[in-house]
Amino acid sequence: MTADAAPPRRAALIYNPTKVDAERLRAQVRHASEGAGWTEPLFFETRIEDLGQGVTREALRAGAAVVLVAGGDGTVRAVSEAMAHTGIPLTIVPSGTGNLLARNLRLPLDDPERVIATAFDGDIAEMDVGFAELHQADGSRQTHGFVVMGGMGLDAAMIANTRPALKKSVGWVAYVDGAARSLVGATPFRIVLQVDADRLHSARIQSVLFANCGSLPAGLELIPGASIVDGSMDVVLFQPTHWWDWLFVWRRVAWDNSVLRRFRAGRRVLALRTRDNAVRYQRGRTLEVAAAGARPVQLDGDEFGTAVRVVARIDPACLRVTVPRGHDLSRL
Repeated sequence: MTADAAPPRRAALIYNPTKVDAERLRAQVRHASEGAGWTEPLFFETRIEDLGQGVTREALRAGAAVVLVAGGDGTVRAVSEAMAHTGIPLTIVPSGTGNLLARNLRLPLDDPERVIATAFDGDIAEMDVGFAELHQADGSRQTHGFVVMGGMGLDAAMIANTRPALKKSVGWVAYVDGAARSLVGATPFRIVLQVDADRLHSARIQSVLFANCGSLPAGLELIPGASIVDGSMDVVLFQPTHWWDWLFVWRRVAWDNSVLRRFRAGRRVLALRTRDNAVRYQRGRTLEVAAAGARPVQLDGDEFGTAVRVVARIDPACLRVTVPRGHDLSRL
């Protein structure tokens, strides 16, 4: 190597060994790295005591020019949290059951080699990342990142009640079982919330979501118009008062948002329909919500115990992610 030649670059792969075929994945990354003329990649496994933040910082200290992550939504969340504001590109290799961030980035879910190649020769998209400060009843607080959505209330209870063995065998469909188990005895609770500098608002709800993006598996659009690159957070209040109101919730998500809103005629139908209050939407950069008593909280499908108050924000364009060449960024 001449004195003027730049040293070869190095990639780092961070993966959850319970979610991937580690030997095959490492070989794919090594092959792509060699083909790009990069040096031997670095490999890091996540552990129970380190879901991804620690090994990500270790990879960055080692000089990684790009970081690849493979695992479930929780692994992607943890690594993204550590990668935000670093300027180093992140490559999300779809793995696990949900792949929620990969879905919202519209990445190919069944072609890992194509996604891995973007780490070495792909386009870059700059996406938003959310951060949530969770206040516990004892006065302690913790701040964590999220890339898809967080929530307080029934949605978090649903995740807590989803059986791990069932999720492993049938994937995201297991959340239906968790929802059924959580709905038994579910009661509304009082919150006070404020989006940006708007006036304080009080409501009785079953759940409040604060989201960076809105697409779910099976083509469901939980939040129409949500974008991972718009610098905004979408806030959703689920506030059914009777059991039949859940039918309106399901209609809003599974039919109105996911089917009718895709077509001009369907949007006309929605414009003429009388609005119900079972689901309410707001949008802003910050959210502060306080509950009457400790309530379960989740971030990107991971349990985070309970909180009496959540202060969330969106940091715009703070995470650089790789996508295939020519990827349609206008749809993000």
